[in-house]
Amino acid sequence: MNELERPLNGSVVVVTGGSGGIGLATARSLVAAGARVALGDLDGEQTATEAKSLGEGNFGGKLDVTDMSSFESFIDQVETELGPIDGLVNNAGVMILGALDDESEEVTNRSIQVNLFGVINGTKIAMRRMKPRGRGQIVNIASQAGKTGFPGGSTYCATKFAVVGLCESVRNELTGTGVGITCVMPGPVKTELAAGIGVARGVRWLLPSEVGEGITKAIINKQAEVWLPRNTRFLQPPTSLLPANARDWVMRAFNADNVLAHKEHDPGRMAYEKKALGDG
Repeated sequence: MNELERPLNGSVVVVTGGSGGIGLATARSLVAAGARVALGDLDGEQTATEAKSLGEGNFGGKLDVTDMSSFESFIDQVETELGPIDGLVNNAGVMILGALDDESEEVTNRSIQVNLFGVINGTKIAMRRMKPRGRGQIVNIASQAGKTGFPGGSTYCATKFAVVGLCESVRNELTGTGVGITCVMPGPVKTELAAGIGVARGVRWLLPSEVGEGITKAIINKQAEVWLPRNTRFLQPPTSLLPANARDWVMRAFNADNVLAHKEHDPGRMAYEKKALGDG
């Protein structure tokens, strides 16, 4: 990509959960578009190493999105190193599965803290810094599980529904400020987080690079919503008009009711969830 094809040239974009998966793939896409990227994740050393692999002019460090002071301190570091932020991708998230009545308080709290409070924290910080400058784009990674409730992932779905609602509200709060917000709703993505889960009939796995490219385009074009794959955008509205029992029938007919259910004995799933709870 030459200079004329680098539409984010000079922009500073922060990516949370940036040491792997969708976060790192997004960072690579942003750098290719000319942005300088700051990666934040719990493992500061690994994150700094990944940032160096992106080339000169990028930054990586420790970030706990559930801790507002940690988030503020990280953004201060970024702005000292790279300059004022032009974009923030709230990507950090966990997906710990199981029937709701079997779910421990530890799992519930961890899911809500990372998936919801982490996104709220980042959105608040970005709004406070971007609005006085009259520019910037906030990108919140939700999920298609933020539009449809899947058995076996009730708390996860609840957090993603909340992120979708947050984006809807904030978009209207930002009207006329020059700052935008994007809600990204991917289907299943081949990452560690998705270990052991299935896909519904007619749905394909996404690569992290596809999501990263979609996020980069959303920042460039200031899109309000991004559905991945794109065609899934047109499947949800008709289904939402059906009565509840008909929606449930459609879910069973497409095997969507088994996508998140009964995964607790999968070795990859078990290893991921241990790590997500801080035990790995």
